[in-house]
Amino acid sequence: MFERTVQREQLPGLAMGVVENGDVVYRRAEGLRGDATGARIDDDTLFKIASNSKAMTAALLARLVQQGRLRWDDPVRRHLPSFTLFDPWVGEQMQVRDLLIHNSGLGLGAGDLMLWPEPNQFTRQDIIAGLAHLKPVTSFRSGYAYDNLMYVVAGEVAAAAGGKPYDQLMREQVFQPLGLTRCQVGAWSTTAVGNVAQPHVRRAGRNVVVAPDMETNPDAPSMAAGGIRCSLNDMLRWMQVLLDPDTVPGWLDATQRNALWTLHMPMPLGERQRRWDNAHFAGYGYGWRLSDLDGEWKVAHTGTLSGMYSSLALLPDRKVGVVLLINGEGENARTALMQAALKHYTAPADTQGVEGWLDKLAQARPSPAAADDPLAATRAAPRASATALQAVQGRYRDPWLGDASLCPVQGRLRFSVDKSPRLQADVLQAGSRWVLRWDTLEPAAQAWLQPTAGPVPTLDLRAIDPDIDFSYDYQDLHFTRTGDCPGRERPRR
Repeated sequence: MFERTVQREQLPGLAMGVVENGDVVYRRAEGLRGDATGARIDDDTLFKIASNSKAMTAALLARLVQQGRLRWDDPVRRHLPSFTLFDPWVGEQMQVRDLLIHNSGLGLGAGDLMLWPEPNQFTRQDIIAGLAHLKPVTSFRSGYAYDNLMYVVAGEVAAAAGGKPYDQLMREQVFQPLGLTRCQVGAWSTTAVGNVAQPHVRRAGRNVVVAPDMETNPDAPSMAAGGIRCSLNDMLRWMQVLLDPDTVPGWLDATQRNALWTLHMPMPLGERQRRWDNAHFAGYGYGWRLSDLDGEWKVAHTGTLSGMYSSLALLPDRKVGVVLLINGEGENARTALMQAALKHYTAPADTQGVEGWLDKLAQARPSPAAADDPLAATRAAPRASATALQAVQGRYRDPWLGDASLCPVQGRLRFSVDKSPRLQADVLQAGSRWVLRWDTLEPAAQAWLQPTAGPVPTLDLRAIDPDIDFSYDYQDLHFTRTGDCPGRERPRR
């Protein structure tokens, strides 16, 4: 199962472990880290666990609740007085618990461009201030929409209540008492720590490292939402503690453990989840997705960053846990391998194995016809000249993403966001439309640039690919012109 998944999905590296009744019954790590040494992955190699960080942030808050430093129903403003949202009433009413269950009323992934692509220059304070400019798409607490920014706020609530920075609290309250000896949070030296997997993407049939680590990994604002790194051994230990409270007596009492795994916000139950899992319900706890699998209780989460995939699933009534860590484009591998591993326990008569699940995934995502290619109109689009869009060239500002430029650079027209070094693009002309082709992002991330001339020109962005990752929340941006490009005045009309 392990080897076939790696071969069929052409993964650069994969780590997998299984816990049963407190014991590690399976542990394997294979492949290349992707660093300059050419070293191989092992049980102590650090992976980005991405959104599996959310469960650790929730556990940190649960520890602080247990210690009497905060309450789940505390207003967020009790700990962060400056916190506000587009609707001030919602900002006043939002409780600590609301930060963890994706019920804010904001759209899917709203504001994620302040977190990713990394690295960028946004601070946690920038993110909290930016929330006031993100318009909701539903009313407060009326529905579920996955949100990363509220976990950034949750990390700052923990810091305020605990009297120490988030990363220090995470080490003291979670990593150290549980023995997660390799997990990293905050700023840390990749050289000193060593043995770190690098993210990969598939290009021209090869796995290529993308956005490799710098010598010092910064204390990025995304830490509480998706910035923690851990090894396979760490994640196995994490599952052992979650499945058996006696592993570390008193670390979390029954009340707080139950709070984490209580369904606080219903989630839509997809048709595939009904068929594949025989599921009847789905919802979000504090940092966890809750559902049923073949009549058994399942507690799980996934994590996705560019070139890194993780998955962790628990069957608490069986005291079984499975974890997967991948340092490449592994969406299908993650889904199929986890499905096959869990079905071993919940549906032992199911004999299709990982190959069967990979086949189902391949059939569910057929290759699109050329006529259906959303990027077809942009592939041969030429770069716009430096004189294009003269009436709207200049400096711009979006209320939450900040300052940007639409200006000539070395004979061509460029768009760039000041605080996000990877949001830099050539402007292309596709017929009567304008396209942003980013320098370092995947082609699917391209966006339509929609300028509006007038006394005060504006710029809007829209995704070209309808299946674009939700973190490219272009639809929430609206840039207004603030001045001329450096070294020139705006042409007079």
